[in-house]
Amino acid sequence: MSFHNEITFEKATRVGKVEEVHSRFENAYADVLETAGGSYPNVIDGKERVAAQEFEDRCPSDSSVLVGRFQKGTREDVNDAVLAAEKAFLEWSRIDYRERSKFFERAAVVMRKEKFLLAAAITLDNGKNRYEAMADVDEAIDFIEFYRWEMEKNDGFTREMRSPYQGEKAESVLRPYGVWAVICPFNFPAAITTGMATGALIAGNTVVLKPSSPVPLPVYLVYDIFKRAGLPDGVLNFVAGPGTEVGEALINHKKIGGVVFTGSKEIGYGIIRQTGRDHPIPVIAEMGGKNPIIVTSKANVEDAVSGVVSSAFGFGGQKCSACSRVYVQSPIYDDFKGKILERTKELSIGDPSEREVFMGPVVTGKAADDFERYVGMAKKDGRILVGGSRLVEGVLGMGHYVSPTIVEDLPRDHYLIKNELFVPILCLQKTEDIKEALKEANDVEFGLTAGIFSRDEDEVEYFFNNIEAGVTYANRMRGGSTGAMVGGQAFGGWKASGSSGKGAGGVYYLLQFMREQSRTRL
Repeated sequence: MSFHNEITFEKATRVGKVEEVHSRFENAYADVLETAGGSYPNVIDGKERVAAQEFEDRCPSDSSVLVGRFQKGTREDVNDAVLAAEKAFLEWSRIDYRERSKFFERAAVVMRKEKFLLAAAITLDNGKNRYEAMADVDEAIDFIEFYRWEMEKNDGFTREMRSPYQGEKAESVLRPYGVWAVICPFNFPAAITTGMATGALIAGNTVVLKPSSPVPLPVYLVYDIFKRAGLPDGVLNFVAGPGTEVGEALINHKKIGGVVFTGSKEIGYGIIRQTGRDHPIPVIAEMGGKNPIIVTSKANVEDAVSGVVSSAFGFGGQKCSACSRVYVQSPIYDDFKGKILERTKELSIGDPSEREVFMGPVVTGKAADDFERYVGMAKKDGRILVGGSRLVEGVLGMGHYVSPTIVEDLPRDHYLIKNELFVPILCLQKTEDIKEALKEANDVEFGLTAGIFSRDEDEVEYFFNNIEAGVTYANRMRGGSTGAMVGGQAFGGWKASGSSGKGAGGVYYLLQFMREQSRTRL
């Protein structure tokens, strides 16, 4: 087999079928709205389970819309799911990798057929515009296909070794750990969920899947796609519920063999601390970023503005790779500032299901409250150049809408400069040269993504050699710090941004879900 990225809108543009893509999305969104409000079970060992209590999942663009009701799972549910996964592991782990791959081949086929429905569910549940929602699903398909390709290319990660003694035959075999807890984020509910789950499963592990409480529907739909692809009962289990109950029970369960998590640094660090029980278990944690873009005096300013705006305000800044700091050299600072303010004011904000909308709502009322709190800090200690408002007029008052915001004149050690915010606030900083910019860019605890705009190759090389980040870009208009593609840009962070140093969608990712066994025969 070979691997090619899905990129639905890109491919449609090449062959003149963009209108067809828009039409199919709109029809799917109407279908999702029509069926909204249903009740979704947990699924343990292939059997649906209803809890004593449910929680409501509401649409962030219009909180009067009930997306669905999900189960408040309990510690008992988690225990049953882990035990079911442990039992299923005995058979699943012994299936030849080529046979396991067939399940994922079927899952990719189903996901392609239903990509518009899944994208529409993402737009409804977390407020992504249609372009980003489609890209979310495309990335999910990419993860399935890329990890299948990696398993095949590496012969299931079995290698013949040299034999130090005559008559011995030695080989190295990577084998699965057991049951993995897969703890999903709200911002990429199809892509990251699918990537983490596929990585664990295709390597021979079994999984208990926990969705984020604000955005559980797309995760349930991903589970359902895998189930319909024929995964045996118990191999993949779905348990929704609060992190304090379901999440804690999962990561503390003695039968859990590994944890893969995407979310905040605080929760990620907590998981790492709690999993060193009788013996250490692997924790693959992606824990956010405080991502800088450097714009030097040798940059194409128009290109830099495009790259910064798309990365800072795409999906309302709710990406761990979002640009939240931009360091601009003084000779072009005023030119850059004028152009980025103009571009930001032109951004369309509204119902993310509408074709022309760039930025929808933030995911929850709490996120909007946080935005207002950060704006208060910015007004007190710096100067807001554009934005800074919670949007409550007309239909926007039905959801959690805020304005894309740019702040300057903040002290370089300010809270907004140093901490991940996950809202659309960009801090603009003036620097004198690239060395100063890099020093400031690196002076945070995170190290996920970073970008530079410069037409000077020496500056670009200096940036790559000195920036402390796992995913780096130079002169990338489509996303100065965002937009990593499976198979192209492995996505993983340094420092407080990641626990493993191996990026999702890269050639080393699957190795983390397996442990080496040396086998010698005479």
